[in-house]
Amino acid sequence: MLFRPTYVFDKVGDITPQFLKKKSIKALILDLDNTLTTHNNPEVPQKSIEWIGLMKTAGIKLIIVSNNHPPRVKPFADKLDVDYECEGRKPLTFGYTRAIKRLGIDKRYVASVGDQIFTDVLGCNLKGIRSLFVFPIEPETSRPFRFKRWCERPFLPKADRIIKKEK
Repeated sequence: MLFRPTYVFDKVGDITPQFLKKKSIKALILDLDNTLTTHNNPEVPQKSIEWIGLMKTAGIKLIIVSNNHPPRVKPFADKLDVDYECEGRKPLTFGYTRAIKRLGIDKRYVASVGDQIFTDVLGCNLKGIRSLFVFPIEPETSRPFRFKRWCERPFLPKADRIIKKEK
């Protein structure tokens, strides 16, 4: 199903190198807003800094793909020392295609992490890569986002599908 994520986590910090290794995932495409930080927040949370460091130490290749423009994405990616693709046009596959090419790795070893069913999960399924769905860091307040989240509700993963962090 196009709106069904491959794996489900409560938050990005629950995704571990051990899990990725078990699933033969060597690279991650990362969403930005409400995945690594709150929506439109220019600051990088300490938890995201630590998680990115853990992934890098484990040898996981990383790239951010965002539908946002360079003034939003570049400063954030620079703070994390992570490559990025702006204006990814998710759920279309253009951003994913460019990111996979820049990662230099076969797409069967790539997964993408994101918080939206209609952009992140759908885009992964259209591209043929695995999706790691995470629940949004915090609810968005704008009317268009609230409407989109309401439309996503029937497709949201059930609690029994959430993969718990491996210690």
